[in-house]
Amino acid sequence: MHDPAPLHVPPRRIGAWSLIIGAVAIVAVAFGYVGGWLAPHRLTPKKLVNQLQHDAGTFAGYRRNHAKGVCVVGHFDSSGQAQAYSVAEVFAPGQRTPVVGRFAIPGGNPYAPDSSVPIRSMALRFTLANGQQWRTGMNSMPVFPVATPQAFYAQLQAKQPDPVTGKPDPAKIAAFFAAHPETAAFRAWAKTAKPSASFATESYWGLNAFVFVDAAGQHHPVRWRMVPEASDVGSVANTPGGANYLAADLTERLAHGPQRWQLQVTLAKPGDPTNDATKTWPDDRRTIDAGTLVLERSAPQASGPCRDINYDPLVLPAGIEASDDPLLPARSAAYADSYLRRTSEEAHLPGTAAPKPETSR
Repeated sequence: MHDPAPLHVPPRRIGAWSLIIGAVAIVAVAFGYVGGWLAPHRLTPKKLVNQLQHDAGTFAGYRRNHAKGVCVVGHFDSSGQAQAYSVAEVFAPGQRTPVVGRFAIPGGNPYAPDSSVPIRSMALRFTLANGQQWRTGMNSMPVFPVATPQAFYAQLQAKQPDPVTGKPDPAKIAAFFAAHPETAAFRAWAKTAKPSASFATESYWGLNAFVFVDAAGQHHPVRWRMVPEASDVGSVANTPGGANYLAADLTERLAHGPQRWQLQVTLAKPGDPTNDATKTWPDDRRTIDAGTLVLERSAPQASGPCRDINYDPLVLPAGIEASDDPLLPARSAAYADSYLRRTSEEAHLPGTAAPKPETSR
């Protein structure tokens, strides 16, 4: 039997097939890299969220961080002052934008006492009239402890409870801080920080830098924070007792009227760091009053309108862009992983309806 004649393939087709095979290989390697299969020591969203679970435990159907919270609903009234720096519709003069938000405390335990940590968080989703969205998550501290996802992961590992004592090992925490001097500013703030009496009396910092884009296409690095109109005077939380005083205080305040915050946007100058959330900008930087956040009612997170929202900080409207801060893509990826876990679990909880599909915009 004679060997079959060799198949003749035109050189042009060989080149085309080479490109296709090469493209498939690149995609396969990319998926492997993102999944951590080809780089087992690479930090992935899965590893990060797994570590959060190791530290706090796993509570089915809840966020892996900031698990204990309450939904709020209201609107944002633009002052028009930010329009010169951003074409985002939310900043148009006189514009009123619906908002669905969430107050919470850090940690993965939804049953933790409100006094267990001195930090509170505010997350907001602005739904613009043109169909775009702006989502942001802020915390009641002026700086973040670390500057990179890798350092944050190392911090979580240092805080992991010891199997014998059930508490974090002080020696490991001290070693982490010694290896990460960038945590100094946060530690200085934490020494005097105390659990506040109310969500409504806190200032909330965005921490990460973003970029406003104006009508001429010019880019303006910014940071923002929400500054409250309310004070601690008269808060029910000043009366000792109860693990859930924050929700009770918020309900009481809203029963007497809406709660308001001013959105203050600070503009950077050349040289101000945009990739390091552990560093503040000088106090003399220009700050504008972009408008007023008005919260009108609250609802339990289990059934409220914030339940199925992933407050991904990279869901941004035209006119607002991400900076070069490496924490932003890490937050976005970890939030997505946490969202998929908790909604999958919710769908299987007895008597709980499956959550609505989450959309990114």
